[in-house]
Amino acid sequence: MSNQPFWTSRRALLAGAGGLTAAASLGACSNGRVIGFDKANRSLDICNQGEPLSLDPHKASGSWENNIIGNMFVGLTTENAKAEPIPGMAERWEVSEDGRTWTFFLRQAQWSDGEPCDAHDFEFAIKRILDPNNLAEYAAILYPIKNAQAVNAGEMSPDNVGVRALDDLTFEIQLEHPAPYLPELLMHYTAYPVPKHIVERHGDSWVHPDNIAVNGAFTLVKWWSNYIVHLQRNPNFFDAANVAMENLYFYPSNDVNAAARKVMSGEAGWSTRFPSNQVNELRRALPGYVRVAPYLTCNYFSFNMTKPPFNDQRVRQALCMAYDRDWVAANIYRTGEQAAYKFVPPGIANYPGTARYRWADQPIEQRREEARRLLTAAGYGPNNPLRFEFSHRNTSDNPRVAVIVQSNWRQIAPWVSVELRGTETQVHYANLRAKNFDVGDGGWIADYNDAKIYLYLLETRTGPQNYPGYSNPEYDRLVHASDFEMDAARRGEIMSAAEQLALDEAPICMSVFINSTNLVHPDLTGYEDNINDYHRARWFGIRT
Repeated sequence: MSNQPFWTSRRALLAGAGGLTAAASLGACSNGRVIGFDKANRSLDICNQGEPLSLDPHKASGSWENNIIGNMFVGLTTENAKAEPIPGMAERWEVSEDGRTWTFFLRQAQWSDGEPCDAHDFEFAIKRILDPNNLAEYAAILYPIKNAQAVNAGEMSPDNVGVRALDDLTFEIQLEHPAPYLPELLMHYTAYPVPKHIVERHGDSWVHPDNIAVNGAFTLVKWWSNYIVHLQRNPNFFDAANVAMENLYFYPSNDVNAAARKVMSGEAGWSTRFPSNQVNELRRALPGYVRVAPYLTCNYFSFNMTKPPFNDQRVRQALCMAYDRDWVAANIYRTGEQAAYKFVPPGIANYPGTARYRWADQPIEQRREEARRLLTAAGYGPNNPLRFEFSHRNTSDNPRVAVIVQSNWRQIAPWVSVELRGTETQVHYANLRAKNFDVGDGGWIADYNDAKIYLYLLETRTGPQNYPGYSNPEYDRLVHASDFEMDAARRGEIMSAAEQLALDEAPICMSVFINSTNLVHPDLTGYEDNINDYHRARWFGIRT
């Protein structure tokens, strides 16, 4: 057996398995070392956080999956390099006066197998994701579509969803209520088309590399679980002539320190996260690589309200108060993160941002004392200790944050006991959705720039992605009412009232608003910092 490191021989393995030519696949020097950004072969190696659970747009739920799927598919709208909505498969669209009927006029385009990609594929896809038999956990994002919620709940047939192909190139969406953010929402992978002819033939195995067809800039060549996802330029993509990159190699990289080392060694040209506490060292070691930018995302901890002790608001409120998020923002993260005293992050359009924990201005010592009082009132003390488990992702800065969380909560009183449980990201989120946790960390990235994308997470109807199992009829009423308010300022006020209600009842403990942190080869052009942290390789080029 060769003594060459497995990492450095991976392209040779792919070439042997996939039948690629050595010149196209190796991307290596004569000594076999992988070049993470190979200009000659137009290939890019990417450290990409977690292992995808699925590459089916209707089964995915993580940003690390989006990073791959968003290069394979294009929705009615898509994003430019700055993550702004632009025409995708739809060249243009029209909106009715009441804002509830949208008509999209599609371009002539093909799937990667040469079959037409048309309005019928979009109708099929949206009905598929909303069909409750498909168990799509992200389906709730499409609830603005007429009858979508009822269909997803099994109360109506998928044929009743408010979407239809008027002809091959004309697609209509009817909404429950006006949704001016729809062009941004339709950028999301839940609204991507899927190839009807292949899904009907292969079922859920349609995403296997031997079966799949895509309509985006890159198609799937190989997926070795827990090792690599290889994408190759799709010559049938409608804008293929302007796609510079030939091959993309995505590696699950839970360890951000290891990911940074791979960039430093030249084995990766891009890492989608880096250890923020090492930002200064990385700036010295990798001039021009460090990219830090504002990001519409927040980190928070969910309390499992479906069981004791977190069905008691006093317990939840006490832990929220005793957590020193300012210290975490300043000392664990070193890239300008902000302590979060509200749910909806700064930068959301048409939103007042006035909701806030009512105790936010109190010193941590005073908050800790009040937390002890609340827990005592809830019946906890030396003779009845409060014991629970804090589950966290084993990625990025999350393990370091978990240690501080544990320490903060133990400082409330000697009879508060917190055990830590670290888990791989995809398993951790599956546990959150299944309510298999006590307190669990998590993050949420805005799928479109509107407060609704955060507030819907705590609606009763949201289901698995409502991690704490929060259910308040008044909260639901307010969020629902905001959907029908045409005045943007008034709509923002209604949503802010809902947010304040949730903050008061504390189903979640806010942590920090984080920034995006990427390491990007400075000769990779077309990478633009943006608040969504979307970076599609369609726009990448090579600086010579």
